[in-house]
Amino acid sequence: MDTKSVDALLAQNPTFAGMSPAMIGTVAGCAANVRFDQGQFLFHEGDSASRFFVVRTGLVAIDLFVPHKGALTIKTLKEHDVVGWSWLIPPYRWHFDARAIENTRAIAFDALCLRTKCEEDTALGYELMKRFAQIIAGRIEANRVQLMDVYGNAGKR
Repeated sequence: MDTKSVDALLAQNPTFAGMSPAMIGTVAGCAANVRFDQGQFLFHEGDSASRFFVVRTGLVAIDLFVPHKGALTIKTLKEHDVVGWSWLIPPYRWHFDARAIENTRAIAFDALCLRTKCEEDTALGYELMKRFAQIIAGRIEANRVQLMDVYGNAGKR
């Protein structure tokens, strides 16, 4: 069993690396280690985004439901990846499903706890917003590239 503290795990994660020990301690105060069995859902589209996750081990699929086709995996997340940002943006509802593709260990963050701490400590809130903005921008760019691969040739003259 891994005995590393959540603080140490966060300090090693690219999303949180370089934050002050005090900020990491504050964030870790809203976090706990969790595990998901293969096929288990982390969350469902439309549900309250009350938690988000950082993958420690395993793989997580981000799925979009497509009428008449079912679930379509649009992104697969691996070790160190953040799963979810809907916790940060009102109305705090998931826009996709997330499920463990294989047995997965993660750090789960209580969204209300962390949002409250960000309101109380605006420096922490700004730091997390900058870091999550990078994640969001990266995912949007990856989706743009993916759409270009799928539809890029359709409009050629």
